[in-house]
Amino acid sequence: MAVVYLDNNATTRVDPRVVQTMLPFFTESFGNASSTHDYGAAVAPALKDARKQVQALLGAEFDHEVIFTSGGTESDTTAIFSALETAPERNEIVTSAVEHPAVLNVCQNLERTGRAKVHYIGVDGAGALDLDAYRAALSDKTALVSIMWANNETGKIFPVAELATLAKAAGALFHTDAVQAFGKIDMALKDTAIDLLSLSGHKIHGPKGIGALYVRKGVKLSPLFRGGKQERGRRAGTENVPGIVGLGAAAEFARQNLAEDFARMKALRDRLESGLLAAIPLARVNGAGGERLPNTLNISFDYADGEAVLHKLDRAGVAASSGSACASGSMEPSHVLRALNIPPHALQGAIRFSLSRETAGEDIGKVLAVLPEIVANAREKSPLWAEVRPPQVA
Repeated sequence: MAVVYLDNNATTRVDPRVVQTMLPFFTESFGNASSTHDYGAAVAPALKDARKQVQALLGAEFDHEVIFTSGGTESDTTAIFSALETAPERNEIVTSAVEHPAVLNVCQNLERTGRAKVHYIGVDGAGALDLDAYRAALSDKTALVSIMWANNETGKIFPVAELATLAKAAGALFHTDAVQAFGKIDMALKDTAIDLLSLSGHKIHGPKGIGALYVRKGVKLSPLFRGGKQERGRRAGTENVPGIVGLGAAAEFARQNLAEDFARMKALRDRLESGLLAAIPLARVNGAGGERLPNTLNISFDYADGEAVLHKLDRAGVAASSGSACASGSMEPSHVLRALNIPPHALQGAIRFSLSRETAGEDIGKVLAVLPEIVANAREKSPLWAEVRPPQVA
């Protein structure tokens, strides 16, 4: 049975062209980039090319602003710790209540250990940031603002350029976790006041275990890893050359097709959204309104057990999720949806569908064909459904 894969915000399939680009660096050009002999020197141009490819997709001004890391989590952690260490006179962080755990858990740990005071900015029912609360939280004590570019569960896009300008006026650094936005929307980073940005390769059809931290020229960085002089002394450790080359190739393919992929994914997402809302009563789109990533649909089916729906979808050959892959296995409702004040009877019925450039119209058609019956069966097991079901489905 062919599987319809709609969990691309968790991870994407590595593009076969990316794999082919990486292969020589496992077996032929396998040298350590820090070595002075020919085997080491042979890989240096590949690292430089990859750095420029990532720079181009970011719209950054200089390629040396790109530091290669193991992924988004390391990049986030580096940005947060560095901001506190390089500005010891400031001990406050401003973030949002709907950040990825890679940011939230670090901030909560700093708060518990007394190393920083953290302001968590809430969102409204549509997922939009409370800008008045954001402005009020900024002060001369703010070391860092860390607000994601786009939410991994709802796809909601935050106005990071505006937020960065406000942070800069307060003398604070601005960091954005752009793991979900990178490669899906135009960034033009050099035209913003963003100081630090995190990204990951496996969200754009690149390999896992590789990412990058953008550090604007002139911004002080305190390395998270100390040791050798790799990445200009900003990230110690032997370079993951195949991964870096793969990330660069994935970034280049994403850049070449950015506008086309955006339009195509959005059309398919909108078809899925409108089709499900028309076919299934008491369904709601979470984070609707305003700008969203073109590939993301988070939809709740009232009085349906989301875990049961996902299990039935999986058996029908459709892979989706209930939210962040980093929280998989938890039966607790998503912190993102709780922040949106989704009612209890809808929280447990939330499903996230996330598309990629590989998603086909036939994939959407299959979901529209199988999901209404799956939701109907799941609702029949809810004791509250008999009391609220619309007459047309009684």
